[in-house]
Amino acid sequence: MPSSVLPDASHDTSHPFNNTHHASVDLDIELIRKFNKPGPRYTSYPTADRFSAAFGYADYLETCATTRIRGGRSPLSLYFHVPFCESLCYYCACNKIVTKNRSKAAVYLDYLKREIAMQGSLFVGINQVEQMHFGGGSPTYFSDEQMDSLLTEVRRWFKFAPDELGEYSIEVDPRTVSPERIQTLRRQGFNRISFGVQDFDHAVQKAIHRLQPEQETLAIMAAARTAGFRSMSIDLIYGLPKQTPASMAVTLAKVVAASPDRIAIYSYAHLPHVFKSQRRIEDHSLPDAEQKLDMLMLCIRNLTDAGYVYIGMDHFAKPDDDLAVAQRQGRLHRNFQGYSTHADADLVSCGVSAISAVGATYSQNAKTLDAYYDALDVGRLPVARGIKLSMDDLLRRSIIGLLICNFELSITSLELAYPITFTNYFAAEMIKLKAMQDDGLITIDTEWISVTPKGRMLIRNICMVFDAYLGKQMPGQLVPVRFSKTI
Repeated sequence: MPSSVLPDASHDTSHPFNNTHHASVDLDIELIRKFNKPGPRYTSYPTADRFSAAFGYADYLETCATTRIRGGRSPLSLYFHVPFCESLCYYCACNKIVTKNRSKAAVYLDYLKREIAMQGSLFVGINQVEQMHFGGGSPTYFSDEQMDSLLTEVRRWFKFAPDELGEYSIEVDPRTVSPERIQTLRRQGFNRISFGVQDFDHAVQKAIHRLQPEQETLAIMAAARTAGFRSMSIDLIYGLPKQTPASMAVTLAKVVAASPDRIAIYSYAHLPHVFKSQRRIEDHSLPDAEQKLDMLMLCIRNLTDAGYVYIGMDHFAKPDDDLAVAQRQGRLHRNFQGYSTHADADLVSCGVSAISAVGATYSQNAKTLDAYYDALDVGRLPVARGIKLSMDDLLRRSIIGLLICNFELSITSLELAYPITFTNYFAAEMIKLKAMQDDGLITIDTEWISVTPKGRMLIRNICMVFDAYLGKQMPGQLVPVRFSKTI
């Protein structure tokens, strides 16, 4: 590995990147090479590839009815998917519709309001909301007037916690908004904002078809500060075409100087056989595996040196940010939008392809506009598939959530919560875990399983030990599910 990236790389394969705030990550290159294989990201367990059409609209209604009978367990989390984008980013693997025909958004808005009303009617009396997220696509594809209209409908059916308590976020493409629009978003009730940056390097931007002038992006970020957003997040990607460790270092320096509260750095997964837009990226322009590792180490070193806390799974936050505080207090949670501070909230999601998590179920809406519209036209929620979790699913979901959020789990607490003896129930898993302990990824005693600093970068691999579905094909599944590599 280039000595210009890590001067001591030729002398030691283990590089602890510690700072005064959070001594949390120790990169062992040989272990990463050993364990770097495809695996889920665990935004849910079971993962979405295990959802089935056998779970449908009637099952979702039954789940909501059960939740009402129990009086609602906790405040809700809402998610709204806006699939439209003005232009195509070649790397993108999201469910999106690229169009400049604004009339499509007007039609979608009408149907989205219908779904909100139907969902809202199921939660009357238990409709307190403490978290809301708009994702896409580009949520700001909606005009100010359309967003006002949408939020009015949302507030008609749901009650929102005050601004200082609730977390209300929106994803924003800086190329599509003005400083004035940022002010409007704050007025509309959003208090957390996430900006897609990916990379500031012009050659990289050109290669991914996302030209985004640096000064314009920084101006929008400054506008968010002026508008009084409580938290600002930046999304970056490493492993993109034309990227090098040197260019990544420049982008990181600019991002650190901009001082966002949170930074998410995702590994680009090149899957052109799955995502058509990625076929426009030339394979030879991509950095190789060693360069990607260089970039990963660079990101961790530079961000922790700058004072950011490694939350886990690509995410960093300032020590006083809500995510870092929640992790220290053991309140961190993970859902389809990433890490969350609202651990026990049922997630109600609206829009094409959106996934809800209510009670012991997951349910996903139809993935195409036609199917989404057709269901709503006949007065049905557009639930296309889902799953009802068994006791074993709930137990394993709890374990994976504890590991991926807190990097440790209490064996005693799990045995109190579930009718099991841990070492007996997970006898096969314990064999794999002890091998990981020998590799230095975890420590195990009679009370705790704890992830070491070396294991934190490989947390997906550790969680995979508890995945009872991994490697098993669904009935009727012709092609095995393909995941991105864990690093």
